[in-house]
Amino acid sequence: MGKHSSAMPVAAVAPGPAAVQPQPVPALSDEFLVLGLDVGGTTMKGEITDASGLVLASGVVATPQGEAAFETMGALGDQLLAELTDEQRDLVARAAVLLPGIVDPVRSIAVFSSNVGWRDVHIGDRFTARWGMPVLIEHDVAVAGWAEWRFGAGRGHDDVCVVILGTGISGTLSVGGRLVRSGYGQTGEYGHIPVRHADGLRCPCGNIGCVETVASGASIARAYGQRTGHETASAADVFALLDTDANAKAVVADAISALADGLLGLIHAACPELIILGGGLAGAGPALTEPLHRTLAERLRVVPAPEVVLGEFGVRAGLAGAALFARQGTLA
Repeated sequence: MGKHSSAMPVAAVAPGPAAVQPQPVPALSDEFLVLGLDVGGTTMKGEITDASGLVLASGVVATPQGEAAFETMGALGDQLLAELTDEQRDLVARAAVLLPGIVDPVRSIAVFSSNVGWRDVHIGDRFTARWGMPVLIEHDVAVAGWAEWRFGAGRGHDDVCVVILGTGISGTLSVGGRLVRSGYGQTGEYGHIPVRHADGLRCPCGNIGCVETVASGASIARAYGQRTGHETASAADVFALLDTDANAKAVVADAISALADGLLGLIHAACPELIILGGGLAGAGPALTEPLHRTLAERLRVVPAPEVVLGEFGVRAGLAGAALFARQGTLA
C-alpha cells in the first residue's frame, strides 16, 4: 500500500474465483455519515465524516500482528461510533475498511499480508453485524490511488498513474477513464519491478534489485547510512541534507533513477498524462517531483514525459479514500 510491501510467492496467491469486481452499491445522499478505517502495518486509523469531509470522530491505534488485527479493527469502529450523539449514530449509513496486502473484496477475504501476518482470513459479515451497517472491504492502495485520481490531484484526467511511496512502493493506473485492476483485484506492484539486475540487493519478494530496494523510504535511509557510516532515522532526514551533503545527493539521485527506470515500461505501455506521488516520501515535495520529471524526460523518446505532481490528500489518501469509497459505493 505503496505503504506496505505485500509481496508473496506467486504460487501462494490463490484468490479463487474473484476475477470479477465487487458489485457497485448506490451512492449515499449527503445527509448520511460514513465510517472509514485505513489499516496499516504499524497503525490503523479511523474516522467518521460527513459529506463535506468534516471529521466527527477519529482515532489511531497500533496494529497487532496476525488475525488479532481484525478484533482491533472492530474495537476501533466501536470506539468511534461511541463518540457520536444518538442522532449522529443513526445517520452513519455505511463503512469501508481498507486492508493491506492481497484482498479479495468479492468474497470478503483478507488473502495475505506479509507485514501484518495474516493469511486467508474470512471477514464475511463480522463488521456488518458488529456495527449494524453495510461494510465495504477493499485494498488500501487501490482506494487511495482511486481517490487521488478521481477527487484529488488527478481529477479531470483520464490517464493517470498514482505511485504511493513509503515503506513499500505501489500504486494505481487509470487508462481511458477506468481504473485498471488485475483479475484478483490488485493494482500496481511498481516496487517489485527489478531495475538493478546485475548488482542489486535481494528484495523480500525474492528478486534481485527491485525498485523498492533502492527507492523506498527505508532503502534511502539505509543507503545513506552505508555510504556515510552514520545512521539516519528516515528518508526525510536524507532529503533535508540535499543542499549540503554530497552523499545525500548521491543516494537520492540513485533512488530517483531507480524509480524512473521502474516507471518507464508502464509509461511506454499506457502513456499516462500525469504521475501523482503520494505516501510518506511525497513529503519531499519538489525535491522529488522535479528531478523525477527531468529523469523521465531524459529517458523517454517515443512517448511524452508525463507531468509529475504531488497528491492532494498526502498521507491522508487512505482515510480520505475510505470515506469517499463508503460514500460512493464503488471505485468508478
